[in-house]
Amino acid sequence: MNLKILYRGHVTDCNLACPYCPFAKTRNDAAERELDKSDLERFVDWVERHGAIGWTFEILFTPYGEALIHPWYQSAMVRLSRMGHVRKVAAQTNLSWYTAWTAGLDPAKAAFWATFHPGQAKESVFLQRCRELSDRGIPHSVGVVGLKEHFPAIDSLRRTLPDSTYMWVNAFKRQEGYYADSEIAHLESIDPYFRHNLPYYQTLGRDCRTGSEVLAIEGNGDLLRCHFDKTVRGNIFQQELAEMLRAERCAQATCHCHIGYVHAPHLGMAEIYGDRILERIPSKMPPKNT
Repeated sequence: MNLKILYRGHVTDCNLACPYCPFAKTRNDAAERELDKSDLERFVDWVERHGAIGWTFEILFTPYGEALIHPWYQSAMVRLSRMGHVRKVAAQTNLSWYTAWTAGLDPAKAAFWATFHPGQAKESVFLQRCRELSDRGIPHSVGVVGLKEHFPAIDSLRRTLPDSTYMWVNAFKRQEGYYADSEIAHLESIDPYFRHNLPYYQTLGRDCRTGSEVLAIEGNGDLLRCHFDKTVRGNIFQQELAEMLRAERCAQATCHCHIGYVHAPHLGMAEIYGDRILERIPSKMPPKNT
């Protein structure tokens, strides 16, 4: 059986200070980092053992902060990408790290979901990191939070990125009616799927692949249906995985985050992203708009 896993460890470290992020410039202490490191290694060992009993996995690291500044996440990605029963290992990241370690990845399995943060990172450095990933044949999507003050940076990034790189824009939803129709149209010219990210989808009682095909696993091994339903179904280090898998209808009133709603069958996102749904790359690359 193939299972998609969204892994979120204990680390909340972030080296940027984005004003819209609660984890801006946070720093874990030595004990927290050691706990995160040991639990991540335990998770990778767990994945390795399950290959012997017929499981296959696709794994996305979804940290609160920036995980890939830590060598234990880099090592975990390399190790996982080299396991025969791991089909994919991807990570959400701000690319604020040197890319030399990615030479150890299997480029046929690795991928990145890279976010550019205007005012917090240099565009030239971010783009150079993207080029380095491309030179190694490692797929990646690139995106920006769609704040109005970010529009010039969004335009610049889209002009500079190669046509083959999908660029997404995350809608800013904390203020109702934030975008004028003309602004939505403009962002849609950058990201043809921007409009999909605008709503709070009504999901209560609707079918969802989370819980049976897609799961969230915490650093301590607790298994959740998804990041937004905190009901603990069990613990992967204490129980058999198959015992915790079951299809259930969504218990949340709404879903507004891409890593959640893409797994709702009625929204048809699987048809858009295909086998690249974790790294947020459409299976058919939309054309670059000018």
